[in-house]
Amino acid sequence: MESIGLIAGGGQFPMLFARRAKEKGIAVHAAAYINEASLSLEEHVDSIQWLHLGQVTKLLKFFQRRGVTRAVMLGTVKKTRIFTDIKPDLKALAFIATMGHTHDDGIMRAFADLLGKEGITICPSTMLLPDLISPKGCWTRKKPGRAAKKDIETGWHIAGEIGRLDIGQCVVVSNGTVLAVEAADGTDATIGRGGSLSRGGAVVVKRCKPGQDLRFDLPSSGVRTILAMVKSGVDVLVLEAGKSLSFDRREMIDLADEKGISIVAMGEEDF
Repeated sequence: MESIGLIAGGGQFPMLFARRAKEKGIAVHAAAYINEASLSLEEHVDSIQWLHLGQVTKLLKFFQRRGVTRAVMLGTVKKTRIFTDIKPDLKALAFIATMGHTHDDGIMRAFADLLGKEGITICPSTMLLPDLISPKGCWTRKKPGRAAKKDIETGWHIAGEIGRLDIGQCVVVSNGTVLAVEAADGTDATIGRGGSLSRGGAVVVKRCKPGQDLRFDLPSSGVRTILAMVKSGVDVLVLEAGKSLSFDRREMIDLADEKGISIVAMGEEDF
């Protein structure tokens, strides 16, 4: 039977992948991060190894025992866990020593290279789920107004710059002013911070980092994103078409329509 490795963090992406693989007759061997991946993942994979961040040797030995030669990296890992819940082994320490910085994309690309040297190729995260890729266009009944369009353009370029610096993927803008920039606290917290500073009419832009390795860490959104916007009074969500993931898309759109929120997926060619 064809098989694949799954390096699983939090959120629904690992579960969706495992289910789709099962539908296609592909065996899934999951290396799942403790306190991140869902415990119920065990029910949807052929074998599982629970591990802490930094247990690289344990991950490699698990995949090698299962004959895994290709894998995907899916799901979230809270950046704050890097300071509280990491147990690096000797291989991880050697890996860290070679890193000149701790930027997300650089670490993940270097980690993928490390696995490649051990005979495990990292595949695109969407290889079995291309339907999660955000399609271009306005998804909702409500379209952004004139003022929002100006903020969209501002937010698009600012998001590109913070992405280029590998700071984050998301910004909140209102009336030409950047209200919040994503940091280690994540998208929902960024929306909350930005919304608390606006009096309605704010725009959140979430886009891919320039030069992003499209195998992993694509910006993603879902119903939780819309709920955070509703709670914070943010009116417009802008995603990057073709380079971002949208979970529960139908539910996202229905909730946005109910709450009078606009969702738009755009590309560089729109500016």
